[in-house]
Amino acid sequence: MRGQIVIFGILASLCAGATAAELEVSVTDRRGEPVGDAVVTIVLHNAAANGSRNPPTRSAPSLHVVDQKALAFTPYVEVFRPGDQVAYRNSDRTRHHVYSFSPIKPFEFVLAPGVTSAPMRLERSGVIAVGCNIHDGMINYLYISDAPWAARTDERGVVVFRDLPAGAFDVRVWQPRLPPKRPDLVQSGITLRADERRSLGFALSLLPDSRLQFDREHTRY
Repeated sequence: MRGQIVIFGILASLCAGATAAELEVSVTDRRGEPVGDAVVTIVLHNAAANGSRNPPTRSAPSLHVVDQKALAFTPYVEVFRPGDQVAYRNSDRTRHHVYSFSPIKPFEFVLAPGVTSAPMRLERSGVIAVGCNIHDGMINYLYISDAPWAARTDERGVVVFRDLPAGAFDVRVWQPRLPPKRPDLVQSGITLRADERRSLGFALSLLPDSRLQFDREHTRY
C-alpha cells in the first residue's frame, strides 16, 4: 500500500487545462532504513509572499477511529485536518485510561473493554501526544494540519501524492522520533511541471522508539 493519503482539498482551477503531476516522497533513517508513520505535508511555495493562496481545505469533516489492541494504539500516527473528529475504541480485554496533556486539546477517557469513546473534535493545528495512564508503553500521535495535502508514510517509508497542480511547493516531514520541539524538516521550492512524476527523499536522525523506551516528557507536545 502506498500510504494512506489525506488530501485536504485541491483547487480545481489550478489543475484546469493541465495534466496533474505526481510526487513520491520516501523517508529513511540515517542508515537508509525505511521510516513509516512520518507525516508529509505540502503547501504552495511562498504563497503568502506572492499574494497567492493555498487551495482551500475540504468542507466536510471526517471521523477517525483509533483502536487499542494488544496494548498498542492503531494507528500509531493519524493525520487530521482542523474540524475532524477522533474516537478511541478499546478492543483489549483490559481497561485503558486514554489521556493527553497537550495544550492543543487536553482530554481523558476511561474505557472499559469493548467500549468506544464519544467523538472528540480537533479544532487546532498541531501535534497531540496521547498515552494510556495504565500502560505506559502505549503512545499515539494526532497530527492536525491545515496544509492542502498531507499523508503519512507506509511501512516502506513511502507516500505518493497524485493530482498535484504544476507549480512550486514546500514539502515538510515530521515523525514522532524526531527530537521534540523542533521544526519539521523541509525542502523548499520543489518545482513540478504538468504531467511530471518526481521522487523526493528525506533522511531523518531519529531518537529511540518511545513505545519501547517510554519517556513521559517526550509526549508533552
